[in-house]
Amino acid sequence: MESPRRPRLSPAIADVRRMVRELLPEAGLVLVGLSGGADSLALAAATAFEASRAGLGAGAVIVDHALQAGSAEVAAEAARQAGALGLDPVLTLRVTVDEGAGAGGPEASARQARYAAFDRALAETGASHVLLGHTLDDQAETVLLGLARGSGPTSLQGMSAVSGPFLRPLLGIRRAVTRRFCLDVGLTPWQDPHNLDRRFARVRVRHTVLPLLEDELGPGVAEALARTADHLREDSGALDDLARQRAEELCELSTGGVRLAVSGLEANPPALRQRIIRFAVEREFGASLERVHTLAALRLVTDWHGQKALDLPGVRVVRQDGWLIFAAPGHTPSKGTSRSHGTPRH
Repeated sequence: MESPRRPRLSPAIADVRRMVRELLPEAGLVLVGLSGGADSLALAAATAFEASRAGLGAGAVIVDHALQAGSAEVAAEAARQAGALGLDPVLTLRVTVDEGAGAGGPEASARQARYAAFDRALAETGASHVLLGHTLDDQAETVLLGLARGSGPTSLQGMSAVSGPFLRPLLGIRRAVTRRFCLDVGLTPWQDPHNLDRRFARVRVRHTVLPLLEDELGPGVAEALARTADHLREDSGALDDLARQRAEELCELSTGGVRLAVSGLEANPPALRQRIIRFAVEREFGASLERVHTLAALRLVTDWHGQKALDLPGVRVVRQDGWLIFAAPGHTPSKGTSRSHGTPRH
């Protein structure tokens, strides 16, 4: 139940419940990632209602990032609200965030710690999924930040509604709807002061950039950005599938690594070439190459003038006798004896 009294089924309640209902699995236990804010609180209430009707188990996981004074009390209140909604089990996990670590700063470090806590909660409870309260506004902000940083299609495609064990039912819901939901069912969400802290780029996008775009270009900018993310995700997914198939066909094992025929790479458009290299290296060496790295490797194909081997993150690449040969760092690549890495050649 969402409150001691039975709330009137307002449009906000109906919309949020419907989005949750459409994404819930058919059986098992799910957890809601609950911060106590309006988005996650509305998600928790709707999940408790819909899971009960569907015969599913529904619990909650609260992550205390310990970044603000009183964070333990905020987490305790979120746990109390989860229990009052009928969610069970309710886990509260405290994490340590290195505020200065990594290129993404404290936001990226907090996200990494939070998702590690979600993975732990899944393992401890046996739940199949964690539901997250990201909204259409969050999606639009993600796309704008990706545009500003020149991050390419991976960032511009935003967040997926289904990503492994993580479900985001509210990506089609505006933030104003989740606030209305909480008001309609009598829930009091927590107001995170970090959401007003202009040190964070996302806060500046939320309170300055998006409203300015709406003022100058008219309403519907957030929805348009979210649609753009959907289109890019579809296109990028199709290209990824095709590139993986081509990588299977082109990639061969060689002494100490793998190799790709230069002629085979040249026969593909640039978008596929980069993906083929990235997927081949990721599968063989577990290394993740960024665009700057794949472009450097491809210069051995498109701008060849006898360059030496390149040392990229987690892999060394050299061109020899019409092949790009990838090997572990410190290893001297050799063409050597090879055999097909994917589909056998006849």
